[in-house]
Amino acid sequence: MAFTCFRNVLIISILVTTSLQFMHVSSLEFQVGDTTGWAVPPANVTNFYNNWASQMRFKIGDTIRFKYKKDSVMEVSEKEYKKCNSTRPHFFSNTGNTMFTLEHSGYFYFVSGAAGHCERGQRMIVRVLVQDVIGEATSAASVTTFMSLPLFEQLCALQLLVFLLGSLVY
Repeated sequence: MAFTCFRNVLIISILVTTSLQFMHVSSLEFQVGDTTGWAVPPANVTNFYNNWASQMRFKIGDTIRFKYKKDSVMEVSEKEYKKCNSTRPHFFSNTGNTMFTLEHSGYFYFVSGAAGHCERGQRMIVRVLVQDVIGEATSAASVTTFMSLPLFEQLCALQLLVFLLGSLVY
């Protein structure tokens, strides 16, 4: 009897842990420019940062790290990006090691705040992909539907599952 109870608790723990894994969304950190960091690119490579960003697949929740010396990074509107105008940034940092979290899908526009750097190619467009809403909604809906059942019904369903698993083992 004690073994059956222990087995039931173990199986319930495994099921709960597995359900929580469906709800976990991982995010990544990207270092802008890889080993180059955030700096003025060579004269003949003015699209360096846009080429780098276009090879990445950014998702909501990912972070990008800007590493630089004696410079700054600003997130600006598309209009300001095109003009290399850094007078009205949405975000500004000059710490030399800036983390920026991509909080929504769509485009983010970054420029250097140092005079003349943007015009020389130190700017970047980041595209954040739309999340797979159908896949995530299906996983979340199945967990939510189960968790919305009254506790007694959840326990009965788990007991049935344990019984079925137990009959497969023996």
